[in-house]
Amino acid sequence: MPKVSQEQARLNRQRVVEVAAALFRERGLHGIGVADIMSAAGLTHGGFYGQFANKDALAAEAFDSALAEEYRGSVDTIIANYLSLAHVKAPGKGCPLAALANDVAREPLGSVVRSRFTRGVERLAAILAELTPRSSKERRRRRSLSTLSTLVGAIVLARAVDDETLASDLIEAAKASVTS
Repeated sequence: MPKVSQEQARLNRQRVVEVAAALFRERGLHGIGVADIMSAAGLTHGGFYGQFANKDALAAEAFDSALAEEYRGSVDTIIANYLSLAHVKAPGKGCPLAALANDVAREPLGSVVRSRFTRGVERLAAILAELTPRSSKERRRRRSLSTLSTLVGAIVLARAVDDETLASDLIEAAKASVTS
């Protein structure tokens, strides 16, 4: 079998991370296996361990990749994009905080995935704090944490209910809460 070039190996790894980021958000950390991720990426299962130490290492990298998707614009723009039925209906393309909070809560303290999740919460809260009207640093941080909690909670609940009207109501209530 021919050896894969370093460039192709880099591209393969990137593809696996991107596919895993979507699949973990859609199915959860334990709802998808390595073989399924590799197959969805168009690669063989055997190549996985040449690229990643284990599934947790892939999950951490996939989480970082999903979180790196830009949050641009004003607070109002971020909120409008986040609190939408489109976000509710497409977890594989959405925020990994909302998609994976329940799974990560079950991970052991000190796990690499939980550590990355914690950094992700801090990162998004910092983005929101920077966009919050000027006040003390502590007040902006508290407000950003409150806003982030409302955003993530609304998406988690809207995804969990089987009534689209209630899902819309949850989204609209959250918007009203964070924009008032």
